[in-house]
Amino acid sequence: MVDAAASLSTEADDHFHDECGVFGIFGRQDAAAIVTLGLHALQHRGQEAAGIVSYDGSQFHVERHVGLIGDTFTKQSVIDRLQGTRAIGHTRYATTGGAGLRNVQPFFAELSTGGLAVAHNGNITNALTVQRTLQKQGSIFSSTSDTETILHLVATSKERDINSRFIEAIRQLEGAFSLVALTSKKMIGVRDPLGIRPLVLGDLDGSWILASETCALDIIGARFVRDLKPGEMVVVTSKGIESHFPFEPQKSRFCIFEYVYFARPDSSVEGRNVYDIRKNIGAELARESPVEADIVVPVPDSGTPAAIGFSQEAGIPFELGIIRNHYVGRTFISPGDSIRHMGVKLKHNANRRMIEGKRVVLVDDSIVRGTTSQKIVQMVRDAGAKEVHMRIASPPTRASCFYGVDTPEKAKLLASRMSIEEMADFIRVDSLGFLTIDGLYRAVGEAGRNEEQPQFCDACFTDQYPTRLLDHEGADNVRTLSLLATGGQ
Repeated sequence: MVDAAASLSTEADDHFHDECGVFGIFGRQDAAAIVTLGLHALQHRGQEAAGIVSYDGSQFHVERHVGLIGDTFTKQSVIDRLQGTRAIGHTRYATTGGAGLRNVQPFFAELSTGGLAVAHNGNITNALTVQRTLQKQGSIFSSTSDTETILHLVATSKERDINSRFIEAIRQLEGAFSLVALTSKKMIGVRDPLGIRPLVLGDLDGSWILASETCALDIIGARFVRDLKPGEMVVVTSKGIESHFPFEPQKSRFCIFEYVYFARPDSSVEGRNVYDIRKNIGAELARESPVEADIVVPVPDSGTPAAIGFSQEAGIPFELGIIRNHYVGRTFISPGDSIRHMGVKLKHNANRRMIEGKRVVLVDDSIVRGTTSQKIVQMVRDAGAKEVHMRIASPPTRASCFYGVDTPEKAKLLASRMSIEEMADFIRVDSLGFLTIDGLYRAVGEAGRNEEQPQFCDACFTDQYPTRLLDHEGADNVRTLSLLATGGQ
C-alpha cells in the first residue's frame, strides 16, 4: 500500500494507483535517454520512484531514485552514467513491499551466468510463499518487494542457459506479472498466463521496444508492433526476436479497470482505444442511469472522457465546472501539516460561473473510500449548484485488488459496507448511479459479462479472483504482508 508519508494528503489515499510502468529498448546508442522518455509517458502508472539499468557491452549501470522521472533522469549527468545500447526502466507506486529506495526497480544482481536486471508490473500472489522456501535454502533478500523473487528463482535454477532458467522461474509464479528483464546479451519480456497487465512490443528504426502502453511508443516516434499474448515470453537479441509460450494456455483475463482508469486515454490496449472506450462507458452510463440536469461536469481528469460520452448520449451540455491544478505534486505538503486540511481544493476548484443555479451531473471514474467525492460534492454545492447528481463510470468497487493495484483493504471500501442509497447519503448527492458490470462489458465491445467464463479480470467489482491468493491465506501471511506494506516497520 502507499506509504502515508508519501501522499499529498488523505485525498491521495482515496484514489486507485497502479503499481508501475515498465519500458525497455534493445540496440540503440541513446538507450537510456529513450527509456527516460518512455517512462515520462508512463509516469501516470507510478509517481513515487523510478529506475533505469543499462548495459554498455562490458558492464551494467544502475540508477534508482525516489521521485518523479523529471526530478532525476532529465539531468544530463545521470544519463551520462547510463551508458549502453540497451536499457530497461521502471516507474512505480509502492504496493507490495512498501516505499523506500531498496524497493525501487529495476532490481539487479550478478548471477553465475552474468548480470540480470528485472522490472515488473503487477503483483505476484505467491511471492511470500516462494520467498520463505528460498530463504530456507539460503537465499538472502535485500528488499521487501515481490519482484526480487524472480531474481532468486533464476539464480537458483539448475538449468544451463538463461532462457531455460527464466522459464523455470516464471512457471513458479502466480498472479499478475508483465515484466522486462535485461542480461548482457538479451532483453526479455513476459506476460502472465492470464495477461492481467498490459505489455506491448514496438520498433524504433530497427530497435525492439517493450512497454506497458502504446503512449510510451508514441512519445519517441516508435511503431506499435503488437500486444504480447497472455503467457508469452519474447527474447530479443542482436539476431532478432523470438517467442516462447512456457505456460499452459488459459483464457485471457485482462484487467478491465485499465480501460476505466489506469491506462492513458491516448493508449490502445488489447486492440481497443482507451479514449473511445471511456466515451462508450459514459454513453452506457447515461442510458442506464439517466437524470434531468442542466450540465454534465467531469471530475478531472479521469472522469473527462466518460463525461463527454454521457453528455453526448444524454443531450446535456458538457462543461468544465471543475478546474484541476496540475502543479500540485504528491509530496508538496506532508500529511502532518495543518494546511493539508484544505484537502481537495489544493487540486480542484469549482468554476462558479458554470455551476451556480444549475442542476449538475458530476461524472467520476470510481468511488473508493468516498472522502474525496464528499469534498468535491460540497465544493460544487458551495459554488451555488441547485442540485448535485453523481454518476460513476464503473460498477461499485467492493473488493481489494491483489494484482498490482494500490487498493484499500475491503472493509475501507465504501461500496463494501454501504448500499448505493447509503453511499448517496454519505457523499451528500441528490442521486448516485453506477455503471453496471454488464454495461461496462458492453462499453468495451462485449455483449455482456460471461458469468461462467468472465472475459476480463473484474475482481474489484465482483470479488471473483481469477487466480489463487496464496500469500493472503492464513493469519501469519496476513500479518507479514501488513508489515511488508509499511516497509517492515
